[in-house]
Amino acid sequence: MTFTKKDFEFNLPEELIAQTPLKDRSSSKLLVVDRATDQITDTNFTHILDYLSKGDALVVNETRVIPARLFGIKPDTNGHLEVLLLTNTQGDRWECLIKPARRAKKGTKIQFGEQGQLKATVVEELDHGGRIIEMEYEGVFLEVLETLGEMPLPPYIKERLNDPNRYQTVYAKHNGSAAAPTAGLHFTPQLLKQAKDKGIQVIPVTLHVGLGTFRPMSAERIEDHQMHAEFYTVSSTSAQAIEEVRKNGGKIIAVGTTTVRTLETVANENDGKIVASSGWTSIFITPGYQFKAVDHLITNFHLPASTLVMLVSAFYTRQGILNAYEHAIKEKYRFFSFGDAMLLL
Repeated sequence: MTFTKKDFEFNLPEELIAQTPLKDRSSSKLLVVDRATDQITDTNFTHILDYLSKGDALVVNETRVIPARLFGIKPDTNGHLEVLLLTNTQGDRWECLIKPARRAKKGTKIQFGEQGQLKATVVEELDHGGRIIEMEYEGVFLEVLETLGEMPLPPYIKERLNDPNRYQTVYAKHNGSAAAPTAGLHFTPQLLKQAKDKGIQVIPVTLHVGLGTFRPMSAERIEDHQMHAEFYTVSSTSAQAIEEVRKNGGKIIAVGTTTVRTLETVANENDGKIVASSGWTSIFITPGYQFKAVDHLITNFHLPASTLVMLVSAFYTRQGILNAYEHAIKEKYRFFSFGDAMLLL
């Protein structure tokens, strides 16, 4: 069946878009959907482990969000530019989005910080409207960025974030994301310890969240949409641990859509075996996709007509997801990055 963007639209009251994180990460609501029976249960995220068993594995994305939003000026005109770093392509070159893009032609110089501690030159204009910039700085780039950059919250969040760590998972380790893998924001160190005490493994992978995850769809037919590539890593230790869980009959629970995309990228086409590797993935998962590596999924509630709604629809059914979202709206669940969670069994 051919789907269009409109097939994944739904009406979301603006007041349900979570503007701030809850004080306690794990106190969010949890909507549990049994895909076999279509049964929906309302509970709390602190009860997530009630649905998992000894021998199962939570697979988490250990990426860390960098302060990727920069505000700079063009030294020749004093014009202001906003830069969102997306991907470190090579050396000191970064793929980024610049607003307003029309002021950032090839050759444009940008200066950040009152003393110009960081400088950039636009070296390439990309088809999707992005830019490649080359950075100039002294010292360690990430240290300079920590001084000058801001946490790149999504545009639908209007409130200022007082504690930047609330837009990081508690297990964030590897710098490189322009957005958080938000399903993981619900976990606390205590909850992860409880999981391990119950005999549930926590296995890390990495996918650096970039434009591919949150770029809106421009194409009307979903098969015409091209996902943007994002960098992933699955270590041999993690690949072996996942295979061991599966061999012993345990379930693989992906924490977030970025983890799903990572596992499905590295899974062997024939037998679903997880293979250690790293590289770039532009996998686009839509209804009709045959999952090879994931048994259950923990995820947040996503934007209408987004590639993420299409992914969760592929994991369940389009109508099933729309029904679950309708229930969540009726019960006033909080949506998007700082919102509540859903468990698809």
